[in-house]
Amino acid sequence: MQKIVPLLALCALFWGCAGKAKLAHPDTAPAEAAVTTLMTKALADFPGKEALLITVDYPPGAVDPVHRHDAHAFVYVLEGSIVMGVKGGQEVTLKPGQTFYEGPDDIHTVGRNASSTEPAKFLVLLIKPEGAPVLVPIE
Repeated sequence: MQKIVPLLALCALFWGCAGKAKLAHPDTAPAEAAVTTLMTKALADFPGKEALLITVDYPPGAVDPVHRHDAHAFVYVLEGSIVMGVKGGQEVTLKPGQTFYEGPDDIHTVGRNASSTEPAKFLVLLIKPEGAPVLVPIE
């Protein structure tokens, strides 16, 4: 019995730690971002346009698909570190307090959490056509 108790404690410790670990498997899809709408406002001075304010929470390892916004997108990093890039532009790594811009014709080719262990969060202000989707995937 004296040998079994330490063995059980060791097993419990192992399984407790393994349950909290984020083990990536090659066949596992990357974690998805969580988007929260904070505000939508029609812009009277710009008929047919609206402002949309969202936050994006990237879990560790999150990766966006290639897409476009058909909007002016102003990004402000709140927490963590993110990697952004548009077709023809340079990939940049952004930290809290840093910004990024995407135009309506840009193809967002790189969007991901820079960390595989820490979450990241950023704020996005989109100026877009009223009722247009936030994101349009590019095949």
